[in-house]
Amino acid sequence: MNAEVRVEAATFASGVSAESWRDAVRAAGLDLVNAAAVGPAYIDEMVQLIENSGPYCVVAPHVAVPHSNAGSLVRQSGMAVVVLDEPVTFGHPYNDPVRVVIAIAARTAKQHITMLAALANALDRPGAVKELIAASDKDAALKALRASVRTS
Repeated sequence: MNAEVRVEAATFASGVSAESWRDAVRAAGLDLVNAAAVGPAYIDEMVQLIENSGPYCVVAPHVAVPHSNAGSLVRQSGMAVVVLDEPVTFGHPYNDPVRVVIAIAARTAKQHITMLAALANALDRPGAVKELIAASDKDAALKALRASVRTS
């Protein structure tokens, strides 16, 4: 993997229930808030971006990477991996339904782009999504991303 990103806060949750894509994004966002990576308004920004722009964040089959812009709501770089107990539909024509939600937060625009690139590379690896779905803890989830993301 060429791109590597350091995040200051990383979380993992599996078996998460969500009735809709909004619930799924909010669950991942709440993990970012609880990890002190972002302020609560960041969750609303992620939802609003999807409502305004469509399912841009569904980046691979069964995977969404919701995020908002780098800014004052981001306290430290973070990533929250959430595996849903049942997939939800975001409205993407090819990659729905989504089972893995990886919310990210970056303090700078450069870090934001680097995080997205690293995740795209990691998710492109055959078997990566299945490994994320099967992960039982944060270490297994990060291992599934094959060292493209490191915690500090």
